Formats: sequence, structure tokens, C-alpha cells
Amino acid sequence: MGVEKSARDYILKFFKHLSLIVASALCVLPVVSCVFAAFKTKEEFAATSKMALPQDWGHLDNFINFWNDSGIGLGFLTSIFVMIVVITLSVMMGSMLAYVLNRFKFRGNALIRNLFLYAALFPTILLQVTVYKLMIQMHLVDSLIGYIILQTGTDVIAIYILLQYFENLSVSLDESAVLEGCTYFGVFFKILLPLLRPAIVTCMILKGVGIYNEYYNASLYLQSKNKYKTVSTALYNYLGPTKSQYEIICAGVLICIVPILIIFLVFQKQVYSGMTNGAVKG
Repeated sequence: MGVEKSARDYILKFFKHLSLIVASALCVLPVVSCVFAAFKTKEEFAATSKMALPQDWGHLDNFINFWNDSGIGLGFLTSIFVMIVVITLSVMMGSMLAYVLNRFKFRGNALIRNLFLYAALFPTILLQVTVYKLMIQMHLVDSLIGYIILQTGTDVIAIYILLQYFENLSVSLDESAVLEGCTYFGVFFKILLPLLRPAIVTCMILKGVGIYNEYYNASLYLQSKNKYKTVSTALYNYLGPTKSQYEIICAGVLICIVPILIIFLVFQKQVYSGMTNGAVKG
């Protein structure tokens, strides 16, 4: 029995690792192919295999041409500005809302929590006609301010992450501060908010990645393509019907991926710890 169990465990472990290797390869191979293509000339890309190594890793003309022709510089500036404003507003709104829902018991508290859950399950695409009409009536279409307001909507995932963190913070902290004469605003900003740093970093990165990759709202509400460009719209506009130079397109994809990839790799520990630690109630 012991030998059979050991053999069965070994086989299961083997297939588990094999499946992980296959899944990783399927995810990595397109990126590797994109990296190889970005450093190839047009002739080399057409004549060689997509997985063949480039002859000259110092060939940077594709990156230079994409940067000059796509307007990606303006896209980076717009995306960074929108990310800073939206992340600041969303994190503050989300943390305050989580503070109220967790620390104050009032009629309708459970209803509000359930409404956020239903909002996360409801397909947002079904609301686009109504939202677009409202944006037109408020003259916020083709406006960077309107796009920022639209993106600042409270993130349901962030709220639940922050709620779980508040569950791990003892209420005695609030009570002691109030007895010392601290107001509720003081309790939140001076005591609780610094303790939420891991959760806040997690929410900031998740929200930032979502805004950086967002295309639908940017293309719909920022209609002046020469005036407003985000990273995603600049890349997509370069992929127009007249563009077929895939080696330059791959170089553009790398330019768009590298910044957000570096940020995620630097803060990945905070992201994972923020999502796992908040899930365990102390």
C-alpha cells in the first residue's frame, strides 16, 4: 500500500508539474516571438522563422520608428497623469468607504455591501449606452476630465481587500484614540490609514495596471486622437489598415509592456501579500 501510494503521488506530481510547464510555455512563447521580431529587419522577419534569433540584437530602428510615428510619448504622459489622479482618488474613496462599512453599524450597511457585489457581477457593457448619454449631456465626452471621472469609479475588488484588512485591525485602536480626544477623521488618517499600507499598495498596482491597459473607454470618450492619446490607443492607432510592418508593431508592444512589467515585478511581493494577508482574519 505504501509503495502504491508513493507511486501514485509521484505520478500526480509529475503531471502537475508537466501541466504547469506546458501552460507556462504557451504564455511565454508569444512574448519570446515578439522579442525576437522586434530586433529583426523587415527582410529578416519575412525570410526567417518567427522563433529564429535575430542576427543583430543592436538593431533598434524598429523601436525608434514606432516611437516617432505612433505618438506613444504623448500616450505615456496622458496615461501616467490619469493613473496618478485616478489612483489617488480611488484609493482614498475606497479606503474611506471600507472604513465606514467596517467600523460603523447602521441600517443599510449589509445592503450597500451586497450592492457592490452585484455591481461586480453585472456586465458593465450593458450600461454603456446610458453612461454615454449621461456623458454627452454633461459635456464630458472628448474631455480628459470626463475620462478621469469615469475611471475613478470605486473599485469593488479594492473595497473588499480593504474591508478584509479592516477586519484584522482591532477596534480597540479606534476606541483608545477616541478616548484620548481624537476625532473619527483623526483615527482614520493618523492611525488606520498607515496600517493599511500593504492593502493600499495592492489596490494601487491593480488599479494602475487596469488603467494602463484600458482601451475601450479611452477610445470611446477621448475622440480627438491627435489631442488625447493613451498608451493603448496610441498602439492601436498605429495598427491601422495601412500598417503591416509586424517587426515595428512588436517593438511597440515591447515599449508598452516593459514599464508596467517592471513596476509589477518590483512590487509583486506587496501585491501577493496584500491579497493573501487580507483574506485571513486574525
